[in-house]
Amino acid sequence: MAVEQNHAEPTQEELHELRRIRREKLQELQDAGNDPFQQVRYSRTHYTKDIRDGFDALEGKRVSIAGRMMSKRIMGKASFSDLSDRYGRIQLYVKRDVIGTEAYQAYKKLDIGDLIGVEGEVFRTQKGEISVSVDKLTLLSKNLIPLPEKWHGLKDTDMRYRQRYVDLIVNPEVRDTFEKRSAIVREIRNFMDSRNFMEVETPCLNTIPGGAAARPFITHHNALDIDMYMRIATELHLKRLIVGGFEQVYEIGRIFRNEGMDTKHNPEFTTIELYQAFTDYEGMMDITEDMIVHVCEKVLGTTKVTYQGIGLDFSKGWKRMTMADAVKEYAGLDFMAMSPEEALAAVRAKGLEIEKGKDSWGDLLAQCYDEYVEENLVQPTFIIDYPVEISPLAKRKPSDPRLTERFELFVAGRELANAFSELNDPIDQRERFERQVALRAAGDDEASMMDDDFVTALEYGMPPTGGMGMGIDRLVMFLTDSSSIRDVLLFPTMKPLAD
Repeated sequence: MAVEQNHAEPTQEELHELRRIRREKLQELQDAGNDPFQQVRYSRTHYTKDIRDGFDALEGKRVSIAGRMMSKRIMGKASFSDLSDRYGRIQLYVKRDVIGTEAYQAYKKLDIGDLIGVEGEVFRTQKGEISVSVDKLTLLSKNLIPLPEKWHGLKDTDMRYRQRYVDLIVNPEVRDTFEKRSAIVREIRNFMDSRNFMEVETPCLNTIPGGAAARPFITHHNALDIDMYMRIATELHLKRLIVGGFEQVYEIGRIFRNEGMDTKHNPEFTTIELYQAFTDYEGMMDITEDMIVHVCEKVLGTTKVTYQGIGLDFSKGWKRMTMADAVKEYAGLDFMAMSPEEALAAVRAKGLEIEKGKDSWGDLLAQCYDEYVEENLVQPTFIIDYPVEISPLAKRKPSDPRLTERFELFVAGRELANAFSELNDPIDQRERFERQVALRAAGDDEASMMDDDFVTALEYGMPPTGGMGMGIDRLVMFLTDSSSIRDVLLFPTMKPLAD
């Protein structure tokens, strides 16, 4: 029995020879008038999943399927192959006496990775495997580069991201991750639509980067002869729409930030931002929790998942905790009982390095939170009531003007969502923008620019509004047990290979 399967990665010399042989096979086909690249359409009646799931009804029936040949086991006058399509694999039984001598010889010359269409009868082998007995086979496209057998180790992981098309061919679990990603986005839309939110689109190119503290990508518009910025958030345009009377809006779209890359960050990523008039950050906590619970139940069938060995429970009833209380619990510092001077002395006593210009009570509270708290927040937790210094777009708490009505959602020590009772006071907003401008002038290139038009919009009057932004890539990571953001982006940003 001859078995054609990949068992080890070929050397570069062997790979070159294999590619040469496949090119020769292609030339032979073309010379004989059977150019596979001239195939324009193939009609199939079923997918592999249809046959597996509906075997009882399809046994003995004729089907037509198409996909990639992933193995070939030559056994004299009869052979077996595995065909893979979008929904999985199925075994093919190819017999010379059924398909014909000439067609059988052509089948034996096929290579693993070739795209084929087959027609035949559904049956079950003596070993119990659901299969298709082939009586007609069509070569639909030729594979010219041998498929890899295994992708392991750092080097191969790098190539998986660079050649995602190959990764998807040989690793079914990768395909499953992106099927789930698509389902997650679909269910987010379904949830938002069921709550009467309207989906909108806002500009990716802006004259002012706003809505977040991040370094933008800069480009140049030739016709206008001005620099423009890829958006770092969708917030300010969406809130303009609230001013205009669209009381419930959301956008799912790409965001671009010119920052570092690691397992949690990619220069372009996907978020959902939503805004609702006449509610606040507590309303946003409710809708965020409801949305994620809905997605878990619809996509996974459960609200309990395992992420990197950690059991996560997304069932309703998530913990809510103020930033000050979290710092008190994990750092032992009671900021609510401290004056600015006492807070500065306490933080210095902890040995923390304090950035120039960021020694206010609120900045110090935020620094202690980053240092001592985040990594401890494993189960879904809303951290609420952020200091005003780090929340330039959030409404102040009436009971304590040092704080804002803002929350961030943390899961497994990572931020997943950020939300506010949106600041709608144009005078306060201008003053906060001015503070950001001063920070930018002092060298903070992540600080916001002045957006006069947004302030003008607020002057027309924006109703009390709640808003929330969530990283969809991170949600997908949690729900697919993916350790790196690159595992949930079809084409992550990669440094070009050296020549």
